[in-house]
Amino acid sequence: MYLSYFGLKIHPFKITPNTRLFYDGGLRAEVLDALIYSIMDGDGIIKITGEVGSGKTMLSRMLEVRLPDTVEIVYLSHPSLSPDEILHAIARELNLDTHHYSNRLAVIHSLQNHLLQQHMNNRQTIVLIEEAQRMPLDTLEEIRLLSNLETHTSKLLQMILIGQPELDKKLADPEIRQLKERIIHSFTLRPLTSDEIGEYLLCRLNNAGFTGETPFNHSAVKRLHKYSAGLIRRVNVIADKALLAAYADDTKTVSAKHVTQAAKDSQIDPLILKEKTLIGAAIGLGAIFITLLGFLMG
Repeated sequence: MYLSYFGLKIHPFKITPNTRLFYDGGLRAEVLDALIYSIMDGDGIIKITGEVGSGKTMLSRMLEVRLPDTVEIVYLSHPSLSPDEILHAIARELNLDTHHYSNRLAVIHSLQNHLLQQHMNNRQTIVLIEEAQRMPLDTLEEIRLLSNLETHTSKLLQMILIGQPELDKKLADPEIRQLKERIIHSFTLRPLTSDEIGEYLLCRLNNAGFTGETPFNHSAVKRLHKYSAGLIRRVNVIADKALLAAYADDTKTVSAKHVTQAAKDSQIDPLILKEKTLIGAAIGLGAIFITLLGFLMG
């Protein structure tokens, strides 16, 4: 409704991930670069955590865009599966010659043959698992066992576990402590700061066709940070409705009033993230610098 009014070609704040609108601030570009380096270096298991709506799915979509064609990607978005079910899910995504009644040994044999063939052809295979915090413990243990598929020099299958902070609690369980020790890199997507939200809004608007200075004034950005706590999904929901509110007021300046109207219309209250989120972000930042240092030295 407001697209032509603001000179936009597409909706800038839809919550469905659109890689055309990727914002590389807030350490997103650094995390993405470190992930790509880790994958191409053949590291085994990688973990990415972030609060609900912090941009984890967008990051996984960007991996699919940025990784070369020599990397085969298996994407699992519903990980609440038993060990046998996740094996069959991976086999199905790879189009292996297996059936739902094939036993575990047969599936593993078929998977290993496929991975060895990929390795001979200088190709890699990675499994991206979203919502990994929902995986049962015995399924996480199966993930560890799959990471044992290797040659004398290389991992045949790489795993990327993507989940909410609850994933760290699950990995702390003594029953799967061996899996935790197999995680080579851990990254945390931290919330955006108020300044970064301003950059984010303009980045999305420009990528959607907007020209000129941002319609969100300073007080609107501050108010948006208050209601979103820097979580991208909340920013998108509120920003979209705030633009609509400004359009209804026949103004091209989005004010704090419009942001408040949008938040209340979406039944969003001001959010304060737990301190552990910020601590995790600091740990994730350290991991990024260490990984990129390895890349630069390489």
